[in-house]
Amino acid sequence: MQVRALTMMDAVFPRATLARDLLLIFGFGAVTALSAQIAFYIGPVPITGQTFAVLLAGALLGSKRGALSQLTYLGLGAMGAPIFAGWMGGPAVLIGPTGGYLIGFVPAAFVVGLLAERGWDRRTWSMALAMLIGNSVIYVFGLSWLSIWLGHFASKSSVLATGLYPFIPGDLVKVVLAAVALPSGWALLNRFGR
Repeated sequence: MQVRALTMMDAVFPRATLARDLLLIFGFGAVTALSAQIAFYIGPVPITGQTFAVLLAGALLGSKRGALSQLTYLGLGAMGAPIFAGWMGGPAVLIGPTGGYLIGFVPAAFVVGLLAERGWDRRTWSMALAMLIGNSVIYVFGLSWLSIWLGHFASKSSVLATGLYPFIPGDLVKVVLAAVALPSGWALLNRFGR
């Protein structure tokens, strides 16, 4: 049986309280909302900073709190809070072309959090792999929904050209940033005592 490792936020804020957990959950939901506003519109699916925030939420908070932060984000956005890309809100966004990606945030944060709980966030190579896995989860949901949204006449290549290929360079940059930042954060925490 694998022993659960502390996440970085558990190490930084060691006193486990409901208030701490709620603050982290709502805080990372807010970080996702703000990162959604870093958007470049290239088609029906914009390039945003959201996925980086989602995967960091999982890595820093762990599986349950990471997923809950994204559920909070989606719930508030679905209720009409203008927190999706382009300051949009409401259920129409969730059934639009980006809906699958947004829904994929929850399992992606959970999976990356689960890997972080097993210590994957402490080494560069394993953190990079965790981020790639998290991105893949988002793409499974996003591309599946996008293919439905584009309709039966959309070819596989047009779905990939619209919803995957333009995002690969940015995703690779995010993977590198996380692969350097999280293990470095742990090294600092270990050096200066937790």
